[in-house]
Amino acid sequence: MTDTMGPFLIFLGILLVGLLVLAVIVVGMYNGLVTLRNVFRNAFAQVDVQLKRRHDLIPNLVETAKGYMAHESGTLTAVIEARAKATQANVRFAGNPNDPAAMRDLSQAEAGLSGALGKLMVVSEQYPQLKADTTMRALMEELTSTENRIAFSRQAYNDAVLSYNNGREVFPQVLVANTFGFVAAEFFKAEEADKVAPTVKF
Repeated sequence: MTDTMGPFLIFLGILLVGLLVLAVIVVGMYNGLVTLRNVFRNAFAQVDVQLKRRHDLIPNLVETAKGYMAHESGTLTAVIEARAKATQANVRFAGNPNDPAAMRDLSQAEAGLSGALGKLMVVSEQYPQLKADTTMRALMEELTSTENRIAFSRQAYNDAVLSYNNGREVFPQVLVANTFGFVAAEFFKAEEADKVAPTVKF
């Protein structure tokens, strides 16, 4: 009996050590994925700050332009509506940053807003008094600065998403990712209308 117990205890000991090593590896991979996910979520928080700044500038911009562009109410309304859609899409995605559909909606809404702002800039060229308005000039400079910050923040976010997606797709981490529900993150793509940021030629 003692002769058979010895090998069994050795086998049991090796099995326990193996399970312990496996558990440590799985915990390490899980923690690595959590870290990568938190990095991309934090990167979006930086984008979010700039998007909110952009959204906050638009009502003042429209209000200032309204005094000079009485006959362009359709353009001004389009900007306000596009801002509302972008704000709603931003809130939806911020509430669930793992939802690829919410990120696609946000990308499209921001592209629509950029397109509406671009039309406003084109129309404003026809109003020399508006171009000379100091408040309008200051708002446009602030908007241009914000657009640059959005582009920079979006690139940092996309880099973080790439690292996270790569981390969750490599073997054997993909097994841990699938087991614990680490879904792929969506890039914040610049849609066609958004690739050219509104520029100021005042």
